[in-house]
Amino acid sequence: MFKLNALVPELIVSDLKQSLYFYCDVLGFRVEYDRPEDQFAFLSFGNSQIMLEQDWHDDSPWRVGPLEPPYGRGMNLSIECPDAFALVCALEKAGCAIRRPVEEHWYRSHDRQFGQRNFLVLDPDGYLLRFAEAIGVK
Repeated sequence: MFKLNALVPELIVSDLKQSLYFYCDVLGFRVEYDRPEDQFAFLSFGNSQIMLEQDWHDDSPWRVGPLEPPYGRGMNLSIECPDAFALVCALEKAGCAIRRPVEEHWYRSHDRQFGQRNFLVLDPDGYLLRFAEAIGVK
């Protein structure tokens, strides 16, 4: 059953069709619902959710400044995934460049260490995505 997260980023995209191909066909996101008349789609991937909206006018109240590639400057989206290597293979097969290869990192939270296998990729508009696979706790 679909449940809306408390925080869901909405990304303005230059080509919704191209973004849907990248997110759904390559990465495996699912369209929860869409509004083609608004050029909008709500996507999920495991427990992660994002909204995509086609950039279609300059006077949108959602814009805070001009959009210039890469759109996602200063922000990255961390997305949990079950298998980082499988996603990298899917991206490479689709001809997408990996910005940073899969690496193992351990992050401290108080007296525990949380392990992740993660990698970075840019979406078609330059939003930086960090996919993270949990690998344990110490």
